Amino acid sequence: MAPRIKLKDGRHLAYLESGVPKEKANYKIIFVHGFGSTRHSVLPVSSEVFEELGIYLLSFDRAGYGESDPDPKKTEKSTALDIEELADQLELGSKFYVIGLSMGGETIWGVLKYIPHRLAGAALVSPVANYWWSGFPAKLSKEAYNQQPVPDQWALRVAHYAPWLTYWWNTQKWFPSSSVIAQRPELLCAADLKVLSKLASDAQSPPPMGDPVQQGMFDSLHRDMIVGFGTWEFDPMELDNPFPNGEGSVHLWHGTDDRIVPVILSRHVSHKLPWIRYHELQDAGHLFIMADGMADTIVKALVLGDHQ
Repeated sequence: MAPRIKLKDGRHLAYLESGVPKEKANYKIIFVHGFGSTRHSVLPVSSEVFEELGIYLLSFDRAGYGESDPDPKKTEKSTALDIEELADQLELGSKFYVIGLSMGGETIWGVLKYIPHRLAGAALVSPVANYWWSGFPAKLSKEAYNQQPVPDQWALRVAHYAPWLTYWWNTQKWFPSSSVIAQRPELLCAADLKVLSKLASDAQSPPPMGDPVQQGMFDSLHRDMIVGFGTWEFDPMELDNPFPNGEGSVHLWHGTDDRIVPVILSRHVSHKLPWIRYHELQDAGHLFIMADGMADTIVKALVLGDHQ
């Protein structure tokens, strides 16, 4: 059993701590995992950087994943409030950093919207984007949407327009369901496959990953799709700079060969929000954060900024 906190509404969140003890930390970072993952899919920061910079890293199972209770009222706002309550119960102080990967990256928009006053900095890595955000021109949304495999186009359309059918659509056998849920290899580019191959060859023993769907596929994967691609209360491209005086920074990282989230969406976001520090990696896929040294680079850019 993982350590867990009890939230105000009675739900529990499971978490995992790594890095230096928080009492000795110079920087406290909360990592938000992606789709179909758990707290064990933690940011692979090197022990040298942990010690050199004094970093405490906290990851947690998002609602409905792993050992965290489902949230039947889950929205783009609720995860941000879960993060704030987690930080308070673990006594991380008035401000902390956040890093989100993939669907966890999309979650960071809610953090920037609802609890910007708690942030020392934020990073979105290969962030999922909602094709129905009003800030995307229709032509751009259609171009990005059409880059997805046809089964994923249908799965996303169902999650957006008929969320009550999401479970049925992704469990029925007559039509192809989501490629991401099925983990079809065609979603990964050559760079992603190279990263995974190296990780497999370097590992002496596989790390614990936990069971992301032990609460059920609906409360983890399917509810994630419904929230992520549903109708949001706000458009991220209308957000204000949370650090107008330069006391922190927001970073967005994306690979040009990402087959899961088209890079053209992040490019547009970076143009709409010029206060974001945009990093586009050539020939990198969706999983570049797992490549040697990339997590260290992302963390240093976040906490040291122009001083790295």
